[in-house]
Amino acid sequence: MSSVGAVSATSEPTDPFVHPALFYRDTEEYLAGTLGFIREGLANDEPVAVAVPGPNLALLRAELGSDASSVQLMDMTVEGRNPGRIIPGVLRAFADRHRSGRVRIIGEPIWAGRSSLEYPACAQHEALINAAFTGREVSILCPYDTARLSPEVLADAHATHPVLIDHTGRRTSDDYDPDHIVDVYNEPLPSAPPTATTIVFDATSLAHLRHVATEHARKAGIPEHRLIDLELVIAETTTNSVVHGGGNGTLRIWADDNQLCFQISDRGHITNPLAGRLPAQTYRPGGRGLLLVNQLTDLVRIHTARHGTTIQLHFDFDHELP
Repeated sequence: MSSVGAVSATSEPTDPFVHPALFYRDTEEYLAGTLGFIREGLANDEPVAVAVPGPNLALLRAELGSDASSVQLMDMTVEGRNPGRIIPGVLRAFADRHRSGRVRIIGEPIWAGRSSLEYPACAQHEALINAAFTGREVSILCPYDTARLSPEVLADAHATHPVLIDHTGRRTSDDYDPDHIVDVYNEPLPSAPPTATTIVFDATSLAHLRHVATEHARKAGIPEHRLIDLELVIAETTTNSVVHGGGNGTLRIWADDNQLCFQISDRGHITNPLAGRLPAQTYRPGGRGLLLVNQLTDLVRIHTARHGTTIQLHFDFDHELP
C-alpha cells in the first residue's frame, strides 16, 4: 500500500470552485447562512444538495417547507459515517450527475459527536475536497458549530477552507493550507491491543485469511448480512498488500465495546492522498479497491510513509450502512 504526496489545491480567484466554511454560534446563524445559500441556488435553477447531521437536516427541512422537495437531503451521520466515503459517495456523486452549470452542496462532516478516532479522517477529507473539485463549477458550504467544536477543529477549518464566513461577514482565510492538514493527520494509528489476533500472510494464505476474518466477525456479533461486505474488504486490502506492499503483510483483529477492528500493515506506500476518495473512471482498469473499502467500512484510517502503510478498518456492531 502507499510520504503522502502533495495534492495541488491552490484556489485562484478565477477558479470556479468555491469552498467556504460557515462558522455559526446558534440556530439563527445556522439558518441565516444555510437557507440563503440554498434559496439562492434554487432561484438560479441550480441543483442543490444538503448533507448535514440529522437534527440540522430536520431543521432545514422544516424551514424550507415546500422548497424541500427541490433539494436532495441526506443525513451526514449515515451517508458520511466513514469520512472517506463523502467525496465519492456524496459530493462527487451529486455533482457528477449535474455537469452543466453550477452545483451547490452543503456538507457538514464534522459535528460534536465525532470521536477523536474519526476526526483526523474528517480533517483530511475537508482538505482533499479542494483538490477533488478544483476547476469545477461547484460551491460547497461547510458549516462549523463554534459553540460545540474545539478551538483546534476550528483552526483546522481555517486551513482547509479558502473562504471563511461568520457573523462579521465573508473573508479570505490567511491560514489556508490544505496540503499541511493532509500531512499533519497522516499520523501513526492507535496500536492494536496485546490481545489482538495476529496473522502474518502472503499470497498463499489469502483465502484462509478471509475465512479467519469472517469467523471473528461472526463470533463478535457483526450482523450476518454484513459479513459479505467485510469479507470483500479484507480480500481487497490483503490482496493489495501482496500485490503492492512487498508480497506479504500482517493482519491484526480485535474488538472493543462498539467495533470490530482489522489492521493491515505492509511495506507499501500510498503516494496519492485521493486514493479511494474519487469515483472510479470507467475507461481505466483498477482504482476501485480503496474506493470499495471506503464504501463498505464504517471507518477507515490510514497511515502511510516510505517504510510502509497501516490501514485500520472499523466495523460497528450496531450500525447499518446506507
